[in-house]
Amino acid sequence: TDRKKDIIVNSGGDNLSPQRVEGILALEPEIAQAMVYGDRKSHLVAVLVPEEGLDDATASKAALDAAMDAAVDRVNAKLSLIERVRRFILADAPFTIDNSLLTPTMKIRRHKIIALYKDRLEALYGKG
Repeated sequence: TDRKKDIIVNSGGDNLSPQRVEGILALEPEIAQAMVYGDRKSHLVAVLVPEEGLDDATASKAALDAAMDAAVDRVNAKLSLIERVRRFILADAPFTIDNSLLTPTMKIRRHKIIALYKDRLEALYGKG
């Protein structure tokens, strides 16, 4: 039931595949996992999981945010305007099978991640 409609349609009516954007984000060395959100919204936002050990290597939250910002900027340079991720939040924990955010075949459970981070994702749209 999760992938029944796995296409994001933004507020302008453009269709885009979230897996493509997530895959490109996950190729960056700083990003372990990604989930993009933006159905019926003006732009995309994301939940990002930093690569294991990155939060240890960058001692401060500001340094971690800067590293993730740089990674998202590099990805956005490769994407079309409607596919770009404008804002993101960092996940509290990696997506795993144990916390039910991954299927046994290692696909993300989009509806569960959205349910978990819904308030924080919607807050990203409220910022100027």
